[in-house]
Amino acid sequence: MKRPSFFRIFMNTGAWLVLAFLILPMLVVIPVSLTDTSYLAMPKEALSLRHYENYFSDARWLDATWQSFYIGVLTALSATVLGTVFSIGCWFLSSRASTIARWVLITPILVPPVVQSLGFYRFWVQLGLIDTVTGVVLAHTLLALPYVSISVFAALANLDRKIPQAARSLGASVPQTVWAVVVPAARPGILTGAVFAFIVSFDEIVGVLFITVRKVQTLPKMIWQGIQDNIDPTIAAVATLLVLATLVLMLAGSLRKT
Repeated sequence: MKRPSFFRIFMNTGAWLVLAFLILPMLVVIPVSLTDTSYLAMPKEALSLRHYENYFSDARWLDATWQSFYIGVLTALSATVLGTVFSIGCWFLSSRASTIARWVLITPILVPPVVQSLGFYRFWVQLGLIDTVTGVVLAHTLLALPYVSISVFAALANLDRKIPQAARSLGASVPQTVWAVVVPAARPGILTGAVFAFIVSFDEIVGVLFITVRKVQTLPKMIWQGIQDNIDPTIAAVATLLVLATLVLMLAGSLRKT
């Protein structure tokens, strides 16, 4: 029986250590959310669900959750439509100008969030979009567009350019070719980009702090305020619910593939 090499043991151990480093900090919030104290700490005398009760009974937390979900859905729809149209157009052109446009669209990923948020604030003040859902959705759409375009471009990389040309030679118009040939090929990237756009919007905090005041309260903003004001353990309960929801979605996705 062949023994595993030292290099293989080293790589496997390193992979498990990295995985533990990424996962364990998220799992710590689970016992903290069950604390019987009024501050962030491990349970002392008994496990308590009062912070979960506080989340479901406090209208502020529920409104913030709903508003984050609502903004995330709107952002996903707008970013997916715009990013898909942009990506398909650049794929058809396949020129130097389209390549430059693709790189320009990716710049929001490279620019620090504080710089982006400051730009949003200065521009949104002039447009009267400060502390509005519309302003947040527009800002999040701009932040999510690169993720959609990258996903759609990756899906279109496997599409042979001769297939749309064949459809055109058989009499299909440009819209018919796009809808019947290109869009089905790009569908996996479109769905992936929509998921990424929703996640980017749901988790975004820096821009929200810059362009909102009191009318718009998202869940990350409520968590931030809970940390700044009185370190409310309810944020641990919220974090636990988000982790569990993520695990359920990942499990559902894996079961669907199998």
